[in-house]
Amino acid sequence: MFIQPWDAALDEAEWRSWIADGHDFGLLSVNGLPGHAPTTVPTHFVPDGDRLLIHLARPNPVWESIEYDPNVTFTVIGDYAFVPGPWRAKPDIPPTDGVPTSYYAAVQFVCQARIVDDPEAKAELLRQQLAHFQPDGDHAHVAPDQPPYGRMLPGIRGLVLDVTEVRAKFKYDDHKPVEHRATVADSLTARGEALDAPTARQQRRRLDRIGPWKP
Repeated sequence: MFIQPWDAALDEAEWRSWIADGHDFGLLSVNGLPGHAPTTVPTHFVPDGDRLLIHLARPNPVWESIEYDPNVTFTVIGDYAFVPGPWRAKPDIPPTDGVPTSYYAAVQFVCQARIVDDPEAKAELLRQQLAHFQPDGDHAHVAPDQPPYGRMLPGIRGLVLDVTEVRAKFKYDDHKPVEHRATVADSLTARGEALDAPTARQQRRRLDRIGPWKP
């Protein structure tokens, strides 16, 4: 992922806060076997310090590739929107000469993958996932020898991704003048389609922290 200086995370806390703010679904990318394309799997995950916790169905074809090469990348993308050219045109050129772009936030985790097959270890992984996704505790206890999860545990494998590198990108035109960024954020809010509102919030948040871009 190419990251311009003005698109980089301002600090580690920025991307960690963004992940914690409900961005817990992403794309697992695994190096393919020789002669095969890489395998990708969309899935929920739970951040746990410097690792990510995942479980997938045992028949998933990804396992053979992970066993062959445990070096994987997990990508989370959100708060994205298409920004049309007229919104980005400089005052001294025709609006139709403006160049469109995409705004988005993305965090890529480079990881070493560890497969979890021990029944109790899988149960603990599921307990951590349920604590994240169902914090009210409205679910049965997860244990290898108790229903309903006990009989289903053999059908899944756990996956622990030990994070070795993080690449975080917040692409919101932060190198543009303050007035330009504020106007685009207002335009996104007024358009109000898809993820326009959260995209505008990200742009305004970055604007408040950065102010005028200083190389």
